[in-house]
Amino acid sequence: MGSNNDDICKECGYNSLFCNVNHFKHNFKKWSSGNSNIDKLIQGTQLSAHYDVSIALEWIPYKRLTDIKYISEGGFGKIYRAKWKDGNIQYWDTKNKNWERCSQNMIVALKSLNNSKKVTSEFTNEVNEVILHYKIKKCNGFVIEFYGITQDPKTKNYMMVMEYAENGSLRNYLDKSYHELKWENKIHYLCSTAFGLASIHENEVVHRNLHSGNVLKNNVQTCITDVGLCKPADYNESENTKNGIYGVLPYIAPEILRGQIYTKAADVYSFGIIMYEIISGLPPYYDVRHDENLAIKICQGLRPRFNMKIPPLIVDLIKKCLDANPLNRPDAFEVRKTIYPWWHDFEDQIELKKQIKEAEVSMKTSSALSYEKHPGAIYTSRLLSFDNLPEPKNSDNYYEQNDNIISIECSGI
Repeated sequence: MGSNNDDICKECGYNSLFCNVNHFKHNFKKWSSGNSNIDKLIQGTQLSAHYDVSIALEWIPYKRLTDIKYISEGGFGKIYRAKWKDGNIQYWDTKNKNWERCSQNMIVALKSLNNSKKVTSEFTNEVNEVILHYKIKKCNGFVIEFYGITQDPKTKNYMMVMEYAENGSLRNYLDKSYHELKWENKIHYLCSTAFGLASIHENEVVHRNLHSGNVLKNNVQTCITDVGLCKPADYNESENTKNGIYGVLPYIAPEILRGQIYTKAADVYSFGIIMYEIISGLPPYYDVRHDENLAIKICQGLRPRFNMKIPPLIVDLIKKCLDANPLNRPDAFEVRKTIYPWWHDFEDQIELKKQIKEAEVSMKTSSALSYEKHPGAIYTSRLLSFDNLPEPKNSDNYYEQNDNIISIECSGI
C-alpha cells in the first residue's frame, strides 16, 4: 500500500502517521518548565523521537505526582519515591489522537537536583548529549529509564523522574542481603552491571561517576543510573576556580585523580572496584579516611583486598580492570564477554565451579556481613582536588602474587 507526499513527515521523511515529532511539537506552547535550558533539553529529546518515543523526556507537572516519600540523599540532591498519575508514554493513539500511556499511578523515583533553579546550559547540554546517545539504542533494561523532569514548588529545585528500583542501591542491598547471596547471584550482578556499562560505552558515552550508589538492584538484576549526572546542576566549569573532579574517591581511577580526562577505561576501573564490592560485600576502603593520603596510596598501587579465598578467575579480571595503566585494562566489551559465560553457562563452567567450591570450603565459618565504617569514609559524590599526586603504578605484592587469598592491609594508611 503506497502513500502520497501528504503522508510524509517533512522533518524526517517517514510516514507522518507513525512519526511522533509532530505530536510533541503541537504541545510546545502548552507547557514550560520556567527555565529555557530545561525546555531546550526536553524539546531536544522530543524532536529526536521520530519512531522511538522512549527517547523523549516530558515536562511533568508536580501535581501529577502523589504519595511522595523521602528515600535517601546523594551527593547532589535528595531521592524520593512517588506515584505518577499518568505513567510514561508508550505510543500515539491515532484513533483517540492522544498518547497511550503505560499505567496510572506508576511508581517512579524522583531525584532532586540541588540549586537547580540556576541550572546551567553546560549541565543540560551534557544531559541531552547522554540521552540522545544512549537512549537511541536500547540498553536492554541494564540502564535505568529517565522519563522526564518536574519541579518542587517549595524548593524550586528541578527533579528527574526516573524508573524506580524496589531494592534501592547495590550498596544498600549488599548491606541488607549479602549473607543470603549465592555465587550465582553475585555473578549475575556482575554480568548485568557489565552489560549496562558495555551498552553505555557502545553509544559512545562515558559514565564518569560509576559507583555502587549509582548501580541499583532492580528485580533480579542490577541497573546503572545517573548516566551524565556527574556534576551539580549549577556547576559551571568555566567559572569555577577549582580544578577538581566530582565523584566518590575509592572508585576513581588513579589517572583521573591526577587530573586527566575521563575515558571509558576510567569507567572500567570503577567497574573493577564494584566487582570487588559485589564479591566481598564490603565497601572499598571502608576502614580509612577518604582523603589525599588515600589518593596518594591509590596512585602508589593500593587496591581493595579480600580477606577470604576468591576464585582466581574472578580475581584475575578484577586486577586487569584495576591496572594503573588505562591502556592495559580490558574494555567493557571484553569484560562483558568474559563474565557472560560465567552466568549464562554456569553449569558448564567446570574450572570456575571448582574454584568456587574451594572458596566456599574456606568460608564455611563466615557469618552475616559485618563491618565498621570509618567516620571519614565518604560514599557520596563531592568535589575532589589533589595536587602533585605520584605517577600511577601497580603494587608488586598485589599484581604479581599468585595466591588469591589477600589480607586486608589498608588500616595502617
